[in-house]
Amino acid sequence: MERQNDRVSTAVPDALRRQIQSYLFADRTVVRAHVHSFGCQLNVSDGERIRGMLIGLGFTLTDSYEDADLILFNTCAVRESAEDRVYGILGNIKQYKTRNPDLILVLCGCMASEEHTADFVRTHYPFVDIVFGTASLNRFPQLLLEHFQGKKFACDTGEYDAMYEGIVPSREHPFKAAVPVMFGCNNFCTYCIVPYVRGRERSRKPEQILEEVRQLVQDGYKEIMLLGQNVNSYGKDLEESVSFASLLRQIDEIPGEFVVRFLSSHPKDATPELLDTILHGEKIGRHLHLPVQCGSDTVLAQMNRRYTVAQYLEIVAYLRQQDPDFSLTTDLIVGFPNESEADFQGTLNLVRRVQYDNIYTFIYSKRRGTKAAEIVDHTPDAEKRQRMERLLALQREIAAEHYKRFLGRTLRVLVEGESKRKGYLMGKDKAFIIAEFPGDPSLIGQFVDVRVTNTRNWAVEGVLAAEEELS
Repeated sequence: MERQNDRVSTAVPDALRRQIQSYLFADRTVVRAHVHSFGCQLNVSDGERIRGMLIGLGFTLTDSYEDADLILFNTCAVRESAEDRVYGILGNIKQYKTRNPDLILVLCGCMASEEHTADFVRTHYPFVDIVFGTASLNRFPQLLLEHFQGKKFACDTGEYDAMYEGIVPSREHPFKAAVPVMFGCNNFCTYCIVPYVRGRERSRKPEQILEEVRQLVQDGYKEIMLLGQNVNSYGKDLEESVSFASLLRQIDEIPGEFVVRFLSSHPKDATPELLDTILHGEKIGRHLHLPVQCGSDTVLAQMNRRYTVAQYLEIVAYLRQQDPDFSLTTDLIVGFPNESEADFQGTLNLVRRVQYDNIYTFIYSKRRGTKAAEIVDHTPDAEKRQRMERLLALQREIAAEHYKRFLGRTLRVLVEGESKRKGYLMGKDKAFIIAEFPGDPSLIGQFVDVRVTNTRNWAVEGVLAAEEELS
């Protein structure tokens, strides 16, 4: 289910829109577009803006390849396996182009921003019509016009300063919305391709972000997810420097019942001002996703993370001193090149000390174009997989015990949908804790109070407090 916007994107000039529509509707009354976004939430957010742009041009969105007049793949480049998947799908899509030569095929996103992609696609997938990178999203309508005017391969992977203002997204969710606050990354972690495909950090102006959030709250959205490769760096590049903590406080003052979350945070920029803002905010989620990646100072230095385990633990200690139950989640990479058993033991020790509510784990995957890909790795894959199993087993044990702190408590939960268990709903509270409870689907999209009666190693179970009071 999605909510269509009544507002029209102003990012496409009227003259350009009319030119495109003269081609689109020359011999038909309906044109359909299929948009598929791969990868992270920032990519999904870009896809929503592309969808909004297409609607503004006159397209009707479709979930089907078969009846689409335009198929667009908004790609991810974090892992080479993600690229391989896209190329495999492109090979299968060729059949639709064969059946319908007028079908427009578009490849965009992070993968399209890599230097080699455009030439590779032009050579091996000549049936693709348009390619553009993340920095060229606002150029998509012009590329579409160039295609209609006869250009065989319309391509733009250059860098632009535009922040996509004026593009009204076509949201994929009816009550949860993502709002990018910045684009790009300056950190250059040695395993990560993002700075090369997303460019340097560029912050949106605070007034533009605040206006977008106000409109979303007015439209009834209940969860606002602020996005950036490193939201903690927000505002440093603006003429009048504004901290991310300051932006959060301004959003927190917007009237209405909603929860504010954000991704992702870099530990080196997690300032006391930011931590205090989270702790004292009314609507800000009482949760911090703080990717540590590894528990070894040696490996962290090789990753170019620019903090130590001790510095990371200082952040955790500060939060837990203010709130012993504060919810923390993290990302962990297992098997970075030449990670030793001692390095891995450091990760296990860190997980034991922090007591995360959840961890997102990855076995290191070599990524062409990054510094880490140049390292000769002597650690066997079998050993990496075995370490991953040990890490997950430890986390299950910790979480099973850690979640017991919620027994008997009442959580304010935003109901997100139906659980896999028949007759049950699921949602998340302010601390990003997953809760399952019996309830009617009519509650989806609302805030409810849930009293916790049981816990597992990844979620809590409970009953609706209102119904319990009536019984």
